[in-house]
Amino acid sequence: MNNAQTTTPSRPAAGLLAGKAAVVTGAGRGIGAAAARLFAREGARVLLAARTEDQLKAVTDEIRAAGGTAGYAVCDLADGESVRAAVARAVDLYGRLDIAFNNGATSTPPGPMDQMPEADFDHLCAVNLKGPWLAMSAEVAAIRATAGTGAIVNNSSVGSLAGNPELPAYGATKRALNSLTESAAITYGPERIRVNAIAPGTTMTEMMRAWSDRSPGVVDRLNAHTPLRRAASPDEIAQAAAWLLSDRASYVTGAVLPVDGGMQA
Repeated sequence: MNNAQTTTPSRPAAGLLAGKAAVVTGAGRGIGAAAARLFAREGARVLLAARTEDQLKAVTDEIRAAGGTAGYAVCDLADGESVRAAVARAVDLYGRLDIAFNNGATSTPPGPMDQMPEADFDHLCAVNLKGPWLAMSAEVAAIRATAGTGAIVNNSSVGSLAGNPELPAYGATKRALNSLTESAAITYGPERIRVNAIAPGTTMTEMMRAWSDRSPGVVDRLNAHTPLRRAASPDEIAQAAAWLLSDRASYVTGAVLPVDGGMQA
């Protein structure tokens, strides 16, 4: 008689975002690309949106090669028709929209506010504030019409949480985004659409490297004011967004979550 126990093979755990259809803006590089890869690994079907098609195609192909589901739409965040078309593309591809990560943003060279060209200020407002407003408006409509309930995360900045003399207009647009996030959470909470933001600290993206090139030593200086004494990787920021978008954060809305290594502690 064989006394060996017969066991049923364990099934792999469902991904954090299994079954969800997602939009990620600014998905061609940096935090957005990391988020698109992560969301796909966690079971989401992802629509990547950004301005640069070759970057979008490269990340999309990478996700598909790893077994994930992804498509892309070229999108200018400052243009309402372009943003609405990208969200509509996600619904066309996947039949629904459940979650969105509004990550896309732009910056300008550091310096005092009186030295910033007016055109640069207008561009920051168009991309960093108007862009997420356009995106949230389209995403809420798509979630309401398809999935019925869902979640949105906006990518803010630790630079929005205090005065920001080196990047004053950037910090101002992100602080305004925090306010939009909180207002949207109150407005759409009764419909079970959660809206939160994350506020990353120093993160080694292309934007951060460009700042470092213009201001050598800035990363070391920022790290010296960070209890963890290091910068984040884009994936570490994406992990926080994934959790807020998941059902595990089902009672979290209207939050602006610092993901900053303790910089604001």
